[in-house]
Amino acid sequence: MTGQEEAVLAVIRSRRVVRAMSDEPVARTAIETVLDAGRWAPTAGNRHLQRFVATDDPATLRVLRMVSPGMIQRPAAAITICTDRRLAAEYGFPPDAAGLHVDVGTAMATLLLAAHAIGLGAGPVSSFSRAAVGEVLQLPEGWVPEVIVCLGHPAPGAPPPMHPRPRLTWRDLTTWVPHEAGA
Repeated sequence: MTGQEEAVLAVIRSRRVVRAMSDEPVARTAIETVLDAGRWAPTAGNRHLQRFVATDDPATLRVLRMVSPGMIQRPAAAITICTDRRLAAEYGFPPDAAGLHVDVGTAMATLLLAAHAIGLGAGPVSSFSRAAVGEVLQLPEGWVPEVIVCLGHPAPGAPPPMHPRPRLTWRDLTTWVPHEAGA
């Protein structure tokens, strides 16, 4: 394996959800770096039906926290991944098309890894009022907020993971088809 391959795998293996963030601001250039990585996330048919709405405004973040019970961290910035449902419909996607959610997931994973790669803490939030977040962020008609990625600097002495579990290997999570004898 090359050094670059090892570096990518090291970032994947070491990324964690950060639930406690310091008050230190996140540089706008760092947020832009994470956003630029997000545009490289794979999408169905390379259509890019997801949209990013970023904020580092303390007042906006405070209101977002009020309508997002899942936002236990106090982020210095947040990126909301939205689906442009109007554009998706123009491409013929039904509102419940699984591909739309896959695109949001790949964008989220890319944002989380990019944040970690540049030394930021990040954590996804899916527990929020979609209507309220739409109002707070003044989303255009047809944009539906799907997940919020909180960004910040990890707080020193942060709590341990919520549910420590024994380490799983890929073998614990995988079933081979056809089933191998003795497995």
